[in-house]
Amino acid sequence: MISSLLALAVLVAQDTTAGKAVYVKWCAGCHGDNGAGDGEAARYMLPYPRDFTGAIYQIRSTASGELPTDADLLRAIDQGLPGTAMPGWKTRLSDRERRDVVAYLKTFSTFFADTTITPQALQFGRAPGGGSGAEALRVGRQFYDSIGCRKCHGDRGRGDGPSAPTLKDDGGRPVFAADLTENWRFNGGETVEDIYHRLRTGLDGTPMPSFSDLLDQKFLTEEQLWRVAQYVRSLSPAEPPVVRDVIRAPQLPEGEPLPRSPGDSAWSQVDAYWFPLVGQVIKKTRWFAPAVSGVWVQAVHTRDSLALRVVWDDRSQSPDSAWLAHIGRVLGALASDDSASAPAPAQPGLWPDQLAVQFPLTIPQGMERPYFLMGNPSAPVYQWRWSSQGGAVAGLARGVERFDPLAGGGTVGAQAVYDHGEWRVVLTRALATADTAHELQVRTGRAIPVAFFAWDGSNGEHGTRMAVSTWYFLALDEPTPASVFISPVIAMALTLALGMLVVWRAQRPKQAL
Repeated sequence: MISSLLALAVLVAQDTTAGKAVYVKWCAGCHGDNGAGDGEAARYMLPYPRDFTGAIYQIRSTASGELPTDADLLRAIDQGLPGTAMPGWKTRLSDRERRDVVAYLKTFSTFFADTTITPQALQFGRAPGGGSGAEALRVGRQFYDSIGCRKCHGDRGRGDGPSAPTLKDDGGRPVFAADLTENWRFNGGETVEDIYHRLRTGLDGTPMPSFSDLLDQKFLTEEQLWRVAQYVRSLSPAEPPVVRDVIRAPQLPEGEPLPRSPGDSAWSQVDAYWFPLVGQVIKKTRWFAPAVSGVWVQAVHTRDSLALRVVWDDRSQSPDSAWLAHIGRVLGALASDDSASAPAPAQPGLWPDQLAVQFPLTIPQGMERPYFLMGNPSAPVYQWRWSSQGGAVAGLARGVERFDPLAGGGTVGAQAVYDHGEWRVVLTRALATADTAHELQVRTGRAIPVAFFAWDGSNGEHGTRMAVSTWYFLALDEPTPASVFISPVIAMALTLALGMLVVWRAQRPKQAL
């Protein structure tokens, strides 16, 4: 009640004229001068910016098909919409500017003109206790299946359900089912309460329905729907991943074999590091809608070999003909580039999933590194490239459009597994190789620059259409010298002996003078 009163207090005295000035400066580039979601930047975005003229809003506290409250609009402006290009503006615009923008947005649609109708937020209640317990999650999983969540979101929640390739919004543009294992990217919030609200309201304009009608029909209870929300939340880590600069690769004990399989039990004992990926928007043809948002990386080594395990979510095992229509919608919805001389739009094709792990050709002495976007003709980079169709190959990249495989494919090996919307790939190589001119010679105790690239074939990604990272570092732990263990023992023994000598001398009978 108090929060509702505060929201009402904040949303008074709105000025549409001032709101228009803010909108033109900060919002029109995406949403368009007339609020139709057709700004200059819109043609490079998926999902598209909101069309305010139809007053169809995804993130609301009101029932499906109803207008949002002013507090709903303000929250979207304040917090942004994760998983989309919409940023949060709370720290960039003043309270007054954000209130005025809310007022101006409502002028784009006649649906807000009837002032006798006041949007009413649903009463959501409170989450029942025990949400992380086994029984609560069992019930949540049961209804996750029975109300049809898995049809789009998949058996493990990675957005790979049987209906996933067919999904599109009310405008016919392609949409992805949310990856429920990455709650930090949830459109509308990452908490159990946020998830429950989306289950009750749906996401208007998309295939995501409201399940409030199932409550009315007594198909399930409010508690059981809360259990669904709690189950969905359990699919993500307790905390969002923290990006760290260095991948630490421990050395396995002498005699322990290098884990070459993605399912090897040794990986459960190794730290995993998260690295975000973004669209390649530097080299034409640029790509603004990558499907792979990040990779998890683990590394271990033996005295003479290195193993790198890379895991990422992918809604399909490409190439997959079931996704061909989706690829056509993606390529049709996105502009091919931003110049009149850009190549003609690509035609849908069946492309593989791909991964590239990039290193410099030699370990740098300082912090200097080659150009992160696959080097250039005069300063190539060394890469391991894996494809879902052809395995792994090592080679030199001399820019985005030139990759020269090494004779015989180099010395990199690979094993890959695709399982319920997730790729797990292990790449292995000897630390030192015979080809010192064309292959990186890996050393322990040094910070080795490393970067990652990914292509989702079922999202139309190939060539320059890809997801990229910046440079990070791989550090192979050096073996611990025996002296590290022996020296403290010797020091303790000497200290003990010295102490005993002092005690013995103190206890000797004094000689008579």
